Amino acid sequence: MRAARILKSGPPSAIVIENLPRPEPAAGQLLIRVKAAGVGPWDAYVREGKSQIHQPLPLTLGSDLSGIVEAIGPGAPEFKAGDEIYGATNERFTGAYAEYALASAKMVARKPKKLNYVEAASAPVVAVTAWQMLFDYARAAAGQTALIHGGAGNVGAYAVQLAARAGVHVIATAASADLEYVKNLGAEKVVNYRTERFEESSTALDFVIDTVGGETQERSLRVLKPGGILVSSVSPVPEAEQGRYGVRAAFFLVEVTTARLNALAELLDSGKLVTQVGTVLPLEQARTAHEMLAGAPHPRGKIVLSIES
Repeated sequence: MRAARILKSGPPSAIVIENLPRPEPAAGQLLIRVKAAGVGPWDAYVREGKSQIHQPLPLTLGSDLSGIVEAIGPGAPEFKAGDEIYGATNERFTGAYAEYALASAKMVARKPKKLNYVEAASAPVVAVTAWQMLFDYARAAAGQTALIHGGAGNVGAYAVQLAARAGVHVIATAASADLEYVKNLGAEKVVNYRTERFEESSTALDFVIDTVGGETQERSLRVLKPGGILVSSVSPVPEAEQGRYGVRAAFFLVEVTTARLNALAELLDSGKLVTQVGTVLPLEQARTAHEMLAGAPHPRGKIVLSIES
């Protein structure tokens, strides 16, 4: 089988296409005939050797995937051969950029019926990240007011949709080209971060969803009400800074589970949540996909590799 791999850490040019034997599922694993694999920033961290999770080399890149169950290891009775699934491969976030991949049965679910394979592969990690930020950490509830940074980004767009549908009053930041898009996702107000300072019009907020980090994160602490919380998928907030402003903060690594994927699939199938795929490339162009992650021009939306056996 073909797989996009790295033999050593490095830039996008470190990615090579190799032929490998088809793997066999162990206990709790599924062998997936991969139809599509999502491409995300965490894949670049793995490629560069900067992941917070230890990644022995060589390895096959990729975690997001959709496809068809080909074989089942012991201890995964809820799936059967032929099931269409979506989800993530494993806790190391590796193995999806291939014609066949092993996935933990606890990290996949049946694919939303209304989504094709490419759309389904675009969703798992980013949608679950947004879900956890809002409901596991911020404890989002109807009537609250929140600021969501990067509202047009892959995590931010899901966060805007999920928060708005939970009855949260959403303020979001975005670039000028994305203002209308983010408003259509459900934001009541969208701040152009290049021309406006969000803290001048946003105060006493219940929570902030941070997908940007850096100076934006520090400035965001000032707009929270006492006891409010900033949830970041980028970097932790020092305790001293939290104490300085009388607020709380949380930083976490996403945990993709069947239960969360099932909840998201229900929303996706009902049309209450929508995906946005930006670029679709064949497996052989995995390098090009990673060049886009590194800043090469590409449309708004998730980058996805379409994989045909």
